[in-house]
Amino acid sequence: MAVRSAFDPKDMVFRHLGPTGLKVSVLSYGGWLTVGGTQKGAIVKELMQTAWSYGINFFDNAETYSNGQSEIEMGQAFKELNWPRDEYVLSTKVFFGTGRKEPNTRGLSRKHVIEGLKSSLERLQTPYVDIVFAHRPDIGTPMKEIVEGFTQAIRNLNLAYYWGTSEWSASQITEATLIAEKYNLIAPVAEQPQYNAFHRERFEVEYAPLYEQFQYGTTIWSPLASGILTGKYNDGIPDDSRFATNPSFFSGTVKSLQTDEGKDKIEKVRALTKIAEKLGGSPSQLAIAWAAANPNVSTVILGATKVEQLKDNCEALKLLPKLTDEVMEEIDGILKNKPAQMPDFGRRR
Repeated sequence: MAVRSAFDPKDMVFRHLGPTGLKVSVLSYGGWLTVGGTQKGAIVKELMQTAWSYGINFFDNAETYSNGQSEIEMGQAFKELNWPRDEYVLSTKVFFGTGRKEPNTRGLSRKHVIEGLKSSLERLQTPYVDIVFAHRPDIGTPMKEIVEGFTQAIRNLNLAYYWGTSEWSASQITEATLIAEKYNLIAPVAEQPQYNAFHRERFEVEYAPLYEQFQYGTTIWSPLASGILTGKYNDGIPDDSRFATNPSFFSGTVKSLQTDEGKDKIEKVRALTKIAEKLGGSPSQLAIAWAAANPNVSTVILGATKVEQLKDNCEALKLLPKLTDEVMEEIDGILKNKPAQMPDFGRRR
């Protein structure tokens, strides 16, 4: 049988997903707030094809995105694009469910981990995902049961190859990992946290021991701080912006821009724009490249709604080698928010 291939990596950078042998493109495409919501049908396929044409091999989704409709749209696009399954990496997330009222259709009980994932796979029209994330920690379910549930999904049912966490604390991730080691279960390999130039503390400080101890990977979301770092909100809220198309979700963020702190962020974006232009790029590209420059970032998830916007985001790769130590220091001088690391008392290896 002839080997069929549709993927051209172009100039994409690839990184290992945490301690695994799996390689993911440093830029990826996700369905949050876009696919299945504001974007449906042919545009979804076009966006995914555009991502693919830039060498992106990782696509992210979740059961809760548009109450399952995002998975349906992305799944249909995969079917029509007909890429070889071994050439792309697909993830989804379980926890929030799809809006149903029955109590076992959400959370991280073994029942919902398995059945929620099976439902996701049906919507995605695929027999497995490469990685399934626990979309939030579940304090109502014993950690051992959570780890057992994901182990069963991977080891016994072949529904996924790896599992990870999303917005878990470092202590919760450590607990899950140690339980896996103790009981011969499968440990999580990556976290999906928010990370951008305005949201740094958890990623750079709290998670730091995870990178050293477990080589924990990260698939970061909101690299553009919900669009603030693009500069599009410098003079108000455009009608076609994410803040305008998702008003209830971003109402708090919109109000915050009117505060002194919000106005200070806008001034910082204006200053960052000058650096971006000096480097030959846009503020969006600089923000994405800045996040990707952190070696603990496995991949930066993009959520563009328009093809031209996605193309512009992907051009961030050209800025990555231009982010020298001097440029990063200049950026930190503008942001004035670099978190202080925990003291090591001169004992760092």
